[in-house]
Amino acid sequence: MELTLLGTGAPAGLPRPDCPCAACASALGEEARAATALMVDGTLLLDLTPGAAFAAARAGHSLGGVRQVLLSHPHDGPAMEVPAGLPQPGRVPDGRELALLTGHRVRAVPTDAPGTGYAVTGPAGQRLLYLPPGAAPAGLDENGGAYHMVLLDVVGRPDALARLRAAGAVDPTTDVIAVHLDHDVPPGAELRRRLAAAGARAVPDGTTLDVGVYEDVPDVPRRTLVLGGARSGKSVEAERRMETFADVLYVATGGTRGGDSEWAQRVSAHRERRPGSWRTVETCDLVPLLAEKGPPLLVDCLSLWLTDAMDTVNAWDDAEWSGGGERALRARVEELVSAVRTTRRTLVAVSNEVGSGIVPATASGRRYRDELGRLNAAFAGECEHVLLVVAGQALTLRG
Repeated sequence: MELTLLGTGAPAGLPRPDCPCAACASALGEEARAATALMVDGTLLLDLTPGAAFAAARAGHSLGGVRQVLLSHPHDGPAMEVPAGLPQPGRVPDGRELALLTGHRVRAVPTDAPGTGYAVTGPAGQRLLYLPPGAAPAGLDENGGAYHMVLLDVVGRPDALARLRAAGAVDPTTDVIAVHLDHDVPPGAELRRRLAAAGARAVPDGTTLDVGVYEDVPDVPRRTLVLGGARSGKSVEAERRMETFADVLYVATGGTRGGDSEWAQRVSAHRERRPGSWRTVETCDLVPLLAEKGPPLLVDCLSLWLTDAMDTVNAWDDAEWSGGGERALRARVEELVSAVRTTRRTLVAVSNEVGSGIVPATASGRRYRDELGRLNAAFAGECEHVLLVVAGQALTLRG
């Protein structure tokens, strides 16, 4: 089954008309995108957008063979004149299936936002799923198996991809294509980086893909370390990397700190950002969690884990430190690093990057700075991806 993407952008396109933002200003060349529309085997058109005939011609195709036009957007009819020769657009009611003379079957998938999703099965059995902008599936057949290709709003609705993964509709072999791309993320390298972390990719307008043929689909990184300074956006980056998983265990190493209202506000802000399906555990006992099988782990953060470890060995006391505390701490760090090396779980960990500014005035402060630097370096050595977040911008150090 052959799929041509006549457009891959948001309904208003990218760049948006008259928008002065940085993302729109840099959406040039291949990064410029018309509103999303798909043509399947030259016979089925999903969504009719302005300039569809010209887009098809640029891609080396014609709309002359299209026998069915289906709309996914919530409106009942096209917002533009239907090109001559095309059938009038229609919509399949949720849950109903349409059989085409070409051997394609199209089932309408209900969504949690206005609009209709479409599951298309080709004559040879290849399966693709297309969801409208800003929508996630409201119901899936969990016995249907994984789709060969899924096209959805990965940036705007990462939880939609999480639902598909949880239902088994997306597995590691599924080619996940981001469409309805808007100016939420700067186009180019940053967009590719964010999509790759979700196991997805974007393609230029006019691209033709073979559904069911193996592609070099980005693998979701199994172990990632996110470094950054205070308020750099490191926790937001770490959470964003887990948004396409429905079942995540958030490991908070900071505790509750009873009586500290400012700390309570920080904890509350973090909790409000997390999806409701995530579970939270407050612990610094990371090694058993890494050894277990289970859902992805998000550890925030290693800096507070180190504080707890140094408290345990009384590393703040010079006599205790030289009398065995240093050896005990190094053993705990080695145990943690070994657990990261052998874990089979998907892991994203957050830590503070320190030592680039003012030298601490106390011996204990300098000791903590040095040990955190050693911990970060050892932990990073076991991770496929390492990021440094500065002023909200993620710089890839590895991966």
